[in-house]
Amino acid sequence: MYSSTFIFAKKQYDNDFYRLDQAIAEAAKEIPGYLGEEAWENPTTGLVSNVYYWETLEALQTLVTHPKHLEAKAAQENWLDGYQVIISEVIKTYGDARLTSLPIAKAG
Repeated sequence: MYSSTFIFAKKQYDNDFYRLDQAIAEAAKEIPGYLGEEAWENPTTGLVSNVYYWETLEALQTLVTHPKHLEAKAAQENWLDGYQVIISEVIKTYGDARLTSLPIAKAG
């Protein structure tokens, strides 16, 4: 399993931002290998983090090269005051099994 974490500082959002954000989320969910996502905001720093979970790097790459993702990336300076992307290979997940909406890494 892999995760892609998109961390960013917000500027002002407009209708184009919301349209693209929704289109990217919908596109991700349609990609075979999409496992789920979470979003977080740090109230101290104001940074936002969107974490997508993927079965394979190929599935992740499908989103990265999707036309709506490329459109948003080209216009990111309109809405973001800086960003960083972290791609990680998940080697283990564990917990008490009560958070059923989160993906679980398969033993490999």
